[in-house]
Amino acid sequence: MAQIITRPRGTEDVLPSEVKTWLFVENTAREVSRLFGFKEIRFPTFEHTELFLRGVGDTTDIVQKEMYTFLDKKGRSITLRPEGTASVVRSIIEHSLIQAGLPIKVYYIVSNFRYEKPQKGRLREHHQFGIECFGPSGPQADVEVIALGDTLLKRLGINSVKLEINSIGCPQCRATFNRALKDYFKDNFNELCDTCKSRYDRNPMRILDCKEDSCGRIAAGAPVVLDYLCPECSDHFDGVRKGLEGLGVEFSVNPRIVRGLDYYTRTVFEFVSTGIGAQGTVLGGGRYDRLVEELGGVPTPGLGFGTGIERLILAMKESGSLPDTVEGPDLFIASVDEGVKAAAANLTLELRGLGIAVEHDLMDRSLKAQMKYASKINAAFTIVMGPDETASGKIRMRDMRKGTEHECTLDAAEIAEFIRKAREE
Repeated sequence: MAQIITRPRGTEDVLPSEVKTWLFVENTAREVSRLFGFKEIRFPTFEHTELFLRGVGDTTDIVQKEMYTFLDKKGRSITLRPEGTASVVRSIIEHSLIQAGLPIKVYYIVSNFRYEKPQKGRLREHHQFGIECFGPSGPQADVEVIALGDTLLKRLGINSVKLEINSIGCPQCRATFNRALKDYFKDNFNELCDTCKSRYDRNPMRILDCKEDSCGRIAAGAPVVLDYLCPECSDHFDGVRKGLEGLGVEFSVNPRIVRGLDYYTRTVFEFVSTGIGAQGTVLGGGRYDRLVEELGGVPTPGLGFGTGIERLILAMKESGSLPDTVEGPDLFIASVDEGVKAAAANLTLELRGLGIAVEHDLMDRSLKAQMKYASKINAAFTIVMGPDETASGKIRMRDMRKGTEHECTLDAAEIAEFIRKAREE
C-alpha cells in the first residue's frame, strides 16, 4: 500500500506553491524564443526505438544504459523519449518542413525520460526547454543560438554561470583525432571500464566523457581535439569566437568538452555553474550538421541547445532570483449565513466573467473562520455579505494588506473596476 502513495524514484511532484516559479521560467523561455524568431513545436512522448538508436548513437550512455524501452502489444519496440532533438528531426522530415523554406527555428518544453542515478537537478523524468535551428551552416548561427541561451539565463537572473565553448570538428578531422586517441588509450586499455573498452574501436572520443573515476584519470592526459581540426573547422571555430566577442558575450575555451550524443559536430558549448551539484551544466548544446541526413532527410545543417527546467530553478535559487510566489485571489466573499450563499455564488461568477479572481466559502465555515481562511490564501480584498448588505445593495471592501475599507455597491462592474485600479497602484 505504501508504494501506491509514493512517487517512483527519480520523479518529482510540482506542488501548487511551486508552479508559479515553473510558469515564470517557461514563459520567459517562450518570450525569449519569440524575440529570436523561434516557434513552438510539440511531438510525442514516445517514438520508435530505432529513431534514438540512429539519431542519438548506439555508443552513448543514453542508448546503452538509460532508455526506457518496451514492446507494445504488437511487439514493436517503443522508447520514451530521452531527448528532444531526434524527435524534432523526425518531425521536420515526416512533414517536409525543409521544403517550406529555411531556416527552420523551433523550440519545445517537454518531459524527457532517462534511467540513471537521480542527482540534484537530474531526475529520471526531467523537463527540458530546447531550441533547434536547421539550415544555416556558418558560425553566425552558432553565435545567435548561444546568444539566445545567454539572454535566457540573464532574463532569469542567473548570474552564477560561465560559458565554455569547444569544437569537436567534422567527421574528417575527427577521424584523425580518433586515431590519436586510440594510440593514447591503447597502453591503458585494460584499466578502462567495460563500457569504454567497447567504445575504443567504435567511438574513442566518448571515453573522454566517461564518468568513471579511473577513466577520468586516464583521459586527463589525452590529446586535445583542437589540435586536430581541419582548416575549415578551425576557421568556423574562429568565427564563433569572434562573433561572441563582437556581441560582448564572455566565454572561455574548454578543449575537454565533448558530447554524449553521437550527432554533434563542430561547435559545442556549455553554461556551467559550480553551485548546483556535481553535474554543473545548466545549459548545453552545439552543432549537428549530419543528423537530418542520418535520419533519412536531405543534408541540412543543424544546431541548438537544451536546458533542464529543474536545473534552471536550482541556478535561480543559487543566484537569489526566484520570483515571489506568494499569490492569492483578488477577492474573497464571506457569507454571514445560509440565506446569502446563492447571492454570493452569483456575484462570484459575475466577477470571474469580468476577469477578477474570486473565491467564496465552500466549507460552511463560520464567519470568523472564513476571514481567517481569506488571510491564509492571501486574498487582496474581502467583502462580507449578509441580509443587510443584500437588502441595501451596499458592501464594504476591506483591503487585507492595508487594513483600510471602501464602500461600494453590490454591482459587479463597480467592484471589478475598483480592484483593477487597486492593482495598478
